[in-house]
Amino acid sequence: MSRLILVRNVPEALHRELVRRAEARGLTLTAYIQSVLERNVARMSREEVLRRVGAELIRMDRGPLPGDE
Repeated sequence: MSRLILVRNVPEALHRELVRRAEARGLTLTAYIQSVLERNVARMSREEVLRRVGAELIRMDRGPLPGDE
């Protein structure tokens, strides 16, 4: 189920740039903004990246697990 999101007080210059980018991709403004939001949400947060890197460094420091050789 989709939901409505309303963004108020968008600066004119930002609106123009969003419209320009949407048109350049052959998308409506709504479709373009939705794609930007989806990409942003799909991206890992800085904290998640650091947590995963830290876990991998710990695994590398401990060496291979039995049976991984």
